[in-house]
Amino acid sequence: MRIYLDNCMFNRPFDNQTQIRIRLESEAKLYIQDKIKSKSIELIWSYILEAENAHNPHNERRIAIQKWKNLSTIKILENPEILANANHLLKFGIKPKDALHVAAAVEGKTAYFLTTDDKLLSGVKRSNIIEVLNPVDYIKVLEK
Repeated sequence: MRIYLDNCMFNRPFDNQTQIRIRLESEAKLYIQDKIKSKSIELIWSYILEAENAHNPHNERRIAIQKWKNLSTIKILENPEILANANHLLKFGIKPKDALHVAAAVEGKTAYFLTTDDKLLSGVKRSNIIEVLNPVDYIKVLEK
């Protein structure tokens, strides 16, 4: 099963863990990481993940996230179809960078696009272009 994690997902374990929701999403993300490492799940990486992570002001986070590129099975590069899909996604209130992530996931034929961003979840669901879940709900899918 192929999945795409947006930048929010990669950064979630670094967020302040005092809120229960953030802790649950972090634990789910760490569980998903283990599944990727064991090759039970295929991770899709993209040029937009690379670009966004390169601008991460936290050196430790940036280095840790960049290592996931080596564990990915497919690396998506920018192309006209991604740009066209991203432009279409803007109509659903999805921000430009987020639209590029979603379009890259579609290009990679991922089964699930995972994010912790509620507004992005809502927009992607409305677009009906790809299956989108937060990490806690994705764990429920894995355990069925």
